[in-house]
Amino acid sequence: MICPRLLLFFVFCRVIFLSHAADSNWAAYLGDPSASHYSTLRQITAKNVAQLKVAWIYRTGGADPSQRSQIQCNPLIIDGVLFGTTPDLKAFAINARTGQELWRFDPAAVKGLARSGVNRGLVYWNQGSESRVLYANDHFLHALDPKSGKRIDSFGSQGSIDLKEDLGRDVSMLSLQCTTPGVLMGHLLIIGMRLGEGPAPAAPGHIRAYDVRTGKIVWRFNTIPLPGEEGYETWPPDAYLHVGGANVWAGFALDERRGIVFCPTGSAAFDFWGGDRIGKNLFANCLIALDAHTGRRLWHQQLVRHDLWDRDLPAPPNLITVRHRGRKMDAVAQVTKSGHVFLFNRETGEPLFPLSDIAVPPSDLAGESAWPSQPLPEKPAPFARQVFGYGEITDLSPEAHRAVLDRFVRIGPHVPFQPPSREGTVVFPGFDGGAEWGGAAADPEGILYVNANEMPWILTMVPTPSRSQSGTSDGAALFTRICAACHGPEGKGNAAQNVPALAGLNHRLKRAELLALLKLGKGVMPSFDFLSESQRNAVVDYLLGFDSPSLNKKASTRGTDMLGLIPYSHTGYNRWLDPQGYPAVKPP
Repeated sequence: MICPRLLLFFVFCRVIFLSHAADSNWAAYLGDPSASHYSTLRQITAKNVAQLKVAWIYRTGGADPSQRSQIQCNPLIIDGVLFGTTPDLKAFAINARTGQELWRFDPAAVKGLARSGVNRGLVYWNQGSESRVLYANDHFLHALDPKSGKRIDSFGSQGSIDLKEDLGRDVSMLSLQCTTPGVLMGHLLIIGMRLGEGPAPAAPGHIRAYDVRTGKIVWRFNTIPLPGEEGYETWPPDAYLHVGGANVWAGFALDERRGIVFCPTGSAAFDFWGGDRIGKNLFANCLIALDAHTGRRLWHQQLVRHDLWDRDLPAPPNLITVRHRGRKMDAVAQVTKSGHVFLFNRETGEPLFPLSDIAVPPSDLAGESAWPSQPLPEKPAPFARQVFGYGEITDLSPEAHRAVLDRFVRIGPHVPFQPPSREGTVVFPGFDGGAEWGGAAADPEGILYVNANEMPWILTMVPTPSRSQSGTSDGAALFTRICAACHGPEGKGNAAQNVPALAGLNHRLKRAELLALLKLGKGVMPSFDFLSESQRNAVVDYLLGFDSPSLNKKASTRGTDMLGLIPYSHTGYNRWLDPQGYPAVKPP
C-alpha cells in the first residue's frame, strides 16, 4: 500500500501539472466519470518529482481562521482553464498556465441566494456550441457561462434551481446542502446531497436527475421507498413521511457505455438510534446501480443493515476491470468506513467474492432493535485493523499506555458492530474511516490505492428529556438534542471536526447574529430553520446563560414533533486520545 500522504501528494501534483498541458483535461470530479483519480500524463515521475518548482500562485482569498475554513474542491481543467471554488464558496476560473483570474461568481451577491457548507467540485457540460459550468452551493444549483461566470437565464429561475424542491415532501425548513458535484449522462446531471444526521428532523436523500439545459427534473429514485415501491417493507409503514437520510453525499461513478450510474448511499437519520426506523432500511447504506437515463433500479447491495454507527458509504465506487476466475470482468469496487473493499459484477451486482453474514450484538438502548447480522467480504482482506484489543493499545510511553488501558478496562472489549450504548462504545476504524470521502484511486494495471485511517473513537449515548419533562421548547433540552452531538454537552467544541467551542459567545456574536446562525446555518453547521422562533430564542438564551422564558408549547410545529420521539442524543464525535493528544492505538 502506498503511503497515504504520497498518494494525496501525487493526486495534487497531477492537478497542478494538468494546468500546463494544453491537450489534456481533468474534465470531471476525481478525474473522470469512473472516479479513477488517474491521469495518463507521465512527465512527473518518482525520479523528477523533487525537482518541481512553483510556476505561479493564485490566492483565492476567503479564508476565515476563526471558522477553520478550508478548500475541499477537486478543480476541473478544461482547455487550459482551471475552474474551482474558494474557502468562502465562490466559484472562479483562472488561466491554468499563468494563474490569472478570468472571472469569479459570488452567489451571496444575488438576492435570495446564499453561501454555506463546503464545496468539493464542479461539473462541466458541453454539447455543440453550448457549454456551462454547474456549481452547487447551499441548497441551490447554478448554471454558469464558462467564459464569463454569469448565470445562464434559461436554466431554472434566472440560472438557478432550488434543490429543496422535487423531493416529494416539504423540506423547506430542513437542512440540505449539495457539497459533492454530480455526474453527467448526456444532458442529465445526476446529483445527491448532504442532509442532517442528528436527532433533529432530516430530509429524505432521494437521488435526482436534472436536464442541464433547462434545470427541470427528469427522474427521481426514492432511497426511502414510498408505499408500493420495492424496499417499503423494510421500514415502518409511515417512515417515508418523516425519516431522512439514505443520501448520496460522497458522489457517483458512471459507466458511460452501459448507461449505469453507481450510487453509494449513507445511513438513515438519526445516525445512532433507529427505534423509529426498525428494519433493514433499504436503500440506506447501499451501492445502487441505476439506469442513468431513467432512474430505474438495476440492482443493489446493502453493505450495512439498519446502520447505528454512521457507516455511510464514504466515497464514490471505482469502476475497474479485473481478471476473475480466468476471464476479464468489468467490476465495481466500493471502499467502506469499516476498512473493506466490496467487489461486484458491474452488470449483475453479483459479488466477486463470497459475503459472510457475521452475527453482531444486540442493543440495550430503549426502543432499539439492532439487526442481528452484517455482511462482510471474504476477500480482499480488510485494509484497516478491525479490532481494538489489548495488543493494539499505544506503547508510545508507559504513561500513555496506562491511561488508555485504564479506560479500556472500564469501557469493555471492542467488538465490531457493537451497538451504541450509554456506557460508551468503541468505533474502530473511526467515524471517518477506514476509507474517507476522498475515495480510492485505480490505475489500468488493476491496482486500487486507498487512503485509510486507523483511529479508535468512543461513542457515548445520553438520554434526552421526555416531552413530559420539558416538552420540546426548553432551551437546555433543545441544546442536548440538536447541538450537543457536535459541540459536546459542555459546549467545548471539537477542533478536529471543525466545530468551535461555545464559551464566550456573548463576546463574539450579538443575539441577532446567533438567531440568524440557527436559522441559516454556516460552514459545517446545518440550518435549524425547522425550529419555531420561540424555540430558537430558547436555545440562544441557553447559550448566553440567560433563564429561558416560559414558552408556548403550541409553537413547536413544522416537523419538530419528531424531536420529542428520539429518546437519545450523544456526547459528540470523540477520538480516543492519550493524555498528550496522541492516538490511543499503536501506529499501523
